[in-house]
Amino acid sequence: MIGMTALQEFLARGGPVLLVIMGATFILWALILERLFYFRFAHKAVADEALSEWRSRSDRKSTFAHWVKDKIVSEVRQKAEANVSLTKAMVALAPLLGLLGTVTGMVTVFDNMAITDGADAKALSRGVSQATIPTMAGMVASISGILFTSGMDRKIQRLVQKLEDSMEIG
Repeated sequence: MIGMTALQEFLARGGPVLLVIMGATFILWALILERLFYFRFAHKAVADEALSEWRSRSDRKSTFAHWVKDKIVSEVRQKAEANVSLTKAMVALAPLLGLLGTVTGMVTVFDNMAITDGADAKALSRGVSQATIPTMAGMVASISGILFTSGMDRKIQRLVQKLEDSMEIG
């Protein structure tokens, strides 16, 4: 209960854009978790199926066979890269939403200054909170997403290369 109240107060201080950033962050992490589950539970089966499809071919030396191999590898790469572009877009979107929060918070500050002639310090501080909290939240969401997307890119490269190497050997 206390945690929920603190979260509500934090969201209220950050303004309406902070809710949008929170929603975008949830979507970002859902996409990241989906890819982590794919790599943990499904990719091996996909790669094994592709490898068995390649090994079942009697002709592996012709030009056509190499085209088939490229197609099989491309399909595995496509499955491994599913939603990665969307994840990267969400990573790029987070700081932009933070910037939107900054602008809306500063508009609140200037509105309060115009209305109260700068005399209401509490109203000004609420506007400053609305300007800084979303910026921080957008940057934190983006940085956490960058760490995982760069790791995903390396993992995809490594797994696809491992599949290609296995096809060369067998």
